[in-house]
Amino acid sequence: MKLALAGCCPLVLMLMSTVLTSTGAVPIPTPLRTLLGARGCHVAQFKSLSPQEMKAFRRAKHALEESLLLRHRSCSSHPFPRTWDLRQLQVWERPVALEAELALTRRVLGAVANSTLGDVLDQPLLTLRHIHSKLQACVPAESTGPRPLGRLHQWLHRLQEAEKKESRGCLEASVTSNLFRLLARDLKCVADGDLCV
Repeated sequence: MKLALAGCCPLVLMLMSTVLTSTGAVPIPTPLRTLLGARGCHVAQFKSLSPQEMKAFRRAKHALEESLLLRHRSCSSHPFPRTWDLRQLQVWERPVALEAELALTRRVLGAVANSTLGDVLDQPLLTLRHIHSKLQACVPAESTGPRPLGRLHQWLHRLQEAEKKESRGCLEASVTSNLFRLLARDLKCVADGDLCV
């Protein structure tokens, strides 16, 4: 009898493992490429933007900087510190951080476009909206994805707090100074996936 039970245990354990895994009760590490490809995450096209798009962003940045020079401001914090580097995050966390960065950038620039610089910001906002829509397929849903912890949690919290506490002028200044890092470094890093090291 003991021998029969001993032979049965591995089979039962294997069966339980299969059931728990298929129901999602036990997390299984999945290669990011497999996970993102299955969910329709296709951001490789954003490794570099076209010269026309970059020209529109340079024009917008110049106009924003001129507008900011006309106003005096005192900012208590910077949502995007110099130490912000997506390579410090796990590969699956990078699209989450970039999505939050893009969302804040779009909201701040959208408010500026509505008030003063609409003609200059229209094309950059259109490009950012397109990138954002493609990137959202790469971000795990809150209900099913891992909970942000550590550095990612701190970064997301920092962006949320800045939007609540900072003046409009300070947010504009932060987003403007971060714009090309977002486009040339952060977006490229997410587009490169596992190769961004």
